[in-house]
Amino acid sequence: MKTKLIMLLLAGMALTTSCNKFLEENPGSNLSLISYYQNEGQAEATVNSLYRRGAPIRYSSTGSYLGSTASINTILTGYFTNSYEGQERVSLFARELTRQQNTNIISPTMNTIWDEGFKAINIANAGIKYIPGISMPNETKKNTLLAEAKFFRAYNYFYLVKTFGALPLYTLPNENLTDPLYIERTDAAKIYELIEQDLKSAVEVLPAKKFAENGHRITKYAAAMLLADVYLQEGKYADAATAAKIVVNSPHKMTENIDLEQSSAYNLLRKTDDLDEVIYAQEFDETINNSGARTATAFSSSAVSVFTTYSIFERVFGPTKQFLNVYDKKDLRIKPNQFYHWSYTNPINGKTWTSTDAGIWYYVDEQALLTTGRGTKDWNFYRYPEALLTAAEGIAKSTGVSAEAAGYLAKVKARANTEGKSVADFTAELQGLSAENFVKECWKERLREFPLEFKMWDDIVRTKMFPVISTTEAGKVDFVPLIGAKNGSGATFKESDLLWPISPDEIQRNNKLTQNPGYQ
Repeated sequence: MKTKLIMLLLAGMALTTSCNKFLEENPGSNLSLISYYQNEGQAEATVNSLYRRGAPIRYSSTGSYLGSTASINTILTGYFTNSYEGQERVSLFARELTRQQNTNIISPTMNTIWDEGFKAINIANAGIKYIPGISMPNETKKNTLLAEAKFFRAYNYFYLVKTFGALPLYTLPNENLTDPLYIERTDAAKIYELIEQDLKSAVEVLPAKKFAENGHRITKYAAAMLLADVYLQEGKYADAATAAKIVVNSPHKMTENIDLEQSSAYNLLRKTDDLDEVIYAQEFDETINNSGARTATAFSSSAVSVFTTYSIFERVFGPTKQFLNVYDKKDLRIKPNQFYHWSYTNPINGKTWTSTDAGIWYYVDEQALLTTGRGTKDWNFYRYPEALLTAAEGIAKSTGVSAEAAGYLAKVKARANTEGKSVADFTAELQGLSAENFVKECWKERLREFPLEFKMWDDIVRTKMFPVISTTEAGKVDFVPLIGAKNGSGATFKESDLLWPISPDEIQRNNKLTQNPGYQ
């Protein structure tokens, strides 16, 4: 593994591309690191490789049977299922909350998350160490590349600390065989200190531009959004509000509904890249890097008789009927062909796919579905509504319900309303709530807005509250203490369910590691 990490620094600088839409990601050469980091191109190659390594891929990369790795966290709730869980047993054990007895079986998935995250951190550490010493004609560009490396180190540590808890803390690259590769775990609080430090530095340096206008490179607002997310996860509500308001007050904005059908905001988000709502996204392209099986996962397996573009259709991530009751009947997002769908007629051959279980319309790229089999729609990591909801919750938790906080939450609610209620109407109603009930409204809106982007489990862990969705009354959600609650599949949450196990293979490699409590 030591040699593998070093070689990744020397030769594995991701994808080689030539399309103007994409970052130029050229591989480096087989030189020592000191020899390698000599010029601007080498520094840029290092940073560019991080855009498609580690944590971002956990969300954006999709397999035909497992889906995105990050989606498995949502399956822990029992409100989403993988129709192929008989083979992909990590999904089964997640839904049943039986990972503790099956640690060895899920080891390959844990290995991938751990290894790829730390490979990205190692590359980021190399950039952070060597970029300051490179002579560049443009000092601003040097500082920007350094800030991007810090962003990705923080992003990868954030994903890993949420997944595993305490981690080995590396701030220098493993570039020599004498460097300490195997070290013990550092308390999560110390990991968060480094994450905060990196992101605060990045916010100060990165350009104050919208993501698309910055050549799809990380911006001040992407770093601020990630920092707000980090603060929220730590329960630092005032800081979360402050960071989120950097985004709220930026040139980013909500996508508006043109109509409540195919030109709704949710369909525009499904079909259109580079909207002002998007703070940070993963680029996909038909010829360079397509989105894989994501469109095929939006249907059940019976779709193979309706479409010819994919050999496999499988609902590897889909909502239960109980989860869909999180939306009241006035919510646009639960209407057919907004976030979800139950039927689709192929306009080429006239055949119709139908299902009693909802597929995810939000994942459908119709060009890929009908003709190419190669998705081009970018994956959105952070959107403007998340900044609004984070700011609203942060303000309410730190200083109480204000017109400002109510207005932020109202914007998200109003966009989803089908009866014409205005932002002002919602703001007036929300201001009358207690701080506790207002915060619960923020939680409910996050459940409704981001379930398909794998945000749900993070919110449940940070609040230690589980959403109990009514099986009979649309829109009714109660919150109960997480430990001891039953998930949507009837399994009971234990303290050990809050973290994933460290792979036994990794513990065998590094005998200084200890396993998370409750796991084999």
